[in-house]
Amino acid sequence: MSAELANNLKVGTAQITDSTGTLQVAAHVETDARRIARVGSPVAGRILRLIVFEGQKVNAGAVLATLHSTDLSDAQMQLIKAESQQGLAAAGVLRAEQLVAADVIGRAELERRRAEQLQAATEVAAYRTQLRGFGMTEAQIHQVETNRRLSADYPIVSPRSGTVLKRDVTVGQVVQPADPAFTIADLSSVWIVANVPEEEGAVLQQGMEVVVRIPALQTEDIHGQLSFVSPIVDPNTRTIAVRMDVANTAGILKPDQLASMAFTGKSQKQLTIPNTAVVREEDKDHVFVRIGKGRYILREVVLGAEENDRRAVVSGITAADSLVLDGAFHLNNQRKQAAIKGGE
Repeated sequence: MSAELANNLKVGTAQITDSTGTLQVAAHVETDARRIARVGSPVAGRILRLIVFEGQKVNAGAVLATLHSTDLSDAQMQLIKAESQQGLAAAGVLRAEQLVAADVIGRAELERRRAEQLQAATEVAAYRTQLRGFGMTEAQIHQVETNRRLSADYPIVSPRSGTVLKRDVTVGQVVQPADPAFTIADLSSVWIVANVPEEEGAVLQQGMEVVVRIPALQTEDIHGQLSFVSPIVDPNTRTIAVRMDVANTAGILKPDQLASMAFTGKSQKQLTIPNTAVVREEDKDHVFVRIGKGRYILREVVLGAEENDRRAVVSGITAADSLVLDGAFHLNNQRKQAAIKGGE
């Protein structure tokens, strides 16, 4: 080490400081999962008419589209046939009871006809259940039973009030029960979601103060609290998901808008070092630890959040270690040059 460099190095120890644990991470606006509905058709059919499109507001029970379904009309026809059979079976049982009373036929024939009546009643109940599964109400089913008129037209109805975020169907398209047709969401309340590095997980807790800024909006910061902290770490990103609930009655916040989230934990004492003591090597943080007069070794450390140009120390050094607090960058350059010369 040159004498000039040695004179410019500032050596000392890490300090115990009070830290509020402020951290800022990238975030985004997301639809509240409790207020979203993906709407489809419970019956296969061809889209006849589209009534709503993206961006429109709808009320619960509003018709979004209509389709033509032969499956629906077939089930209605089977119900009408089953009810006719049930009527015939009931009349047969009544006639058999009269003939048994007159000793014209035996009771075995009466029991057979009663079994036929029970089977017919079971089929009626099964077809009614199928029609309810297709989305028909009791009033609509009763109308089919009364008027004996088939209807293959089926309305796709919104289960909730909200805004149409997405439309996945077009006129003439054949849809199956598993196919999504519309996405409806109530945007009066949204989530601000962020992913926090796992090394910061120790300070995360539900109710922690949060400040959110939306760059696209010229509005003041949004203040609130964390409403959710994931109990697991994402194994792919090594991050912890957190979120904040935000009222959005004016509809200013829109899903997928970019944001930044800053949150502050409880004040705590922790070991910190200045940024000038940190050296980055192979995407890892290091510091120079003095092991003797004019002798230093590069040691890997794990660092936490930054505050007031200082980094919190998670592991790697203790308060007793003597470190290069300023001049570490130049010392590292000299170390590299010495390594190059030594290899020549």
